[in-house]
Amino acid sequence: MFQRLFGRERHANRAITEALYAQIVAAARQTSFYSDWNVPDTPLGRFEMLSLHMYLVQHRLRGEGGAAAEVAQVLIDEFFLDVEHSLRELGISDVGVPKRMKKLAKMFYGRTAAYDDALLDDDLAALAAALARNVRPDAGEWREAPLLASYVSAASGQLAAQPTESIVSGTVAFPVAGTA
Repeated sequence: MFQRLFGRERHANRAITEALYAQIVAAARQTSFYSDWNVPDTPLGRFEMLSLHMYLVQHRLRGEGGAAAEVAQVLIDEFFLDVEHSLRELGISDVGVPKRMKKLAKMFYGRTAAYDDALLDDDLAALAAALARNVRPDAGEWREAPLLASYVSAASGQLAAQPTESIVSGTVAFPVAGTA
């Protein structure tokens, strides 16, 4: 069944991709991040939070085959299309978009390595340091970084506990920020 949905006709079932992406965006837009944890409510701050949540889903689906691998690829494609669309909405010219997209893609994949290492080692201090470097590079000491690191750790655990079949069917759940 899943092969039919995401195999040769992988774009045929947009409903699943759109549902998953909407859930990722909703998780990234939790107001606690911006109001309580001092994540900058700017295009770059929102990119950081969306990147973080996209990373968490990609991290969960990594190593899965079949439909899960297809879902992971379709989601990352949707993410970068959304980022490109956002750049255009911000008034970046057609000439400037590819250069900025390359920079944002490099930022995204650079962060995944740092977050992977910290999660693999279950090192909340390293995760908090990586988050502070990426989310608040201007802040010096960002006191809320450990809160976000705890959230990321809890989200990773919650995603790991979700059945793959549930995710590829269009449902992904993140914890509520501030309760992790």
